[in-house]
Amino acid sequence: MNNATTLLELSGADLSPCLIQNATLVLIDMQNEYLEGPIAVTQAQQAIDKTVLLLAAARKAETPVIHVVHKGSTGGMFDLTSHRGAIISPLAPLQNEAVVEKQLPNSFAGTNLDVLLKETGRPELILAGFMTHMCVSTTARSAADHGYRVTIDADCCATRNLPDGVGGEIDANTLHNIALIELSDRFAIIARNHVW
Repeated sequence: MNNATTLLELSGADLSPCLIQNATLVLIDMQNEYLEGPIAVTQAQQAIDKTVLLLAAARKAETPVIHVVHKGSTGGMFDLTSHRGAIISPLAPLQNEAVVEKQLPNSFAGTNLDVLLKETGRPELILAGFMTHMCVSTTARSAADHGYRVTIDADCCATRNLPDGVGGEIDANTLHNIALIELSDRFAIIARNHVW
């Protein structure tokens, strides 16, 4: 019998994913760098396909959409003037959708993201993007600190294999799942196989 429980459960929090028509969608680092660069993520295309559906549902519901992109140095990784730094074409922003440039894993750090979110008047966020263990996780934790109720669409996120520190490797799927489990303890509702 499994007696494990999360802090959110212990606090009596609502564990249901937010309603898309009441939230703001934040897409994090959906850039070509993660498709073909040295840090290409595992199962990127599956995550992109799911995010295309999520983005279409958000636009249909007139949900505000904010695109966060990582801004690197000219000629380096995440060079926003290069193909690899560009947002993946099926997820390209519409003219009325904000684009926030960040230089740290936390999408709130040194950006106007919180200002844009507060302008929507919506206290709930849906997060999706790359990488699960890095910018998605860091942003979700910060969003909770900023007072937002966070839902992460697990199928719209992905990460890459990492060294385990003792000569081996942690596969991307394991890392992805562990990152989401960690977040589910206190910081976010994790939506899996969710239809928006």
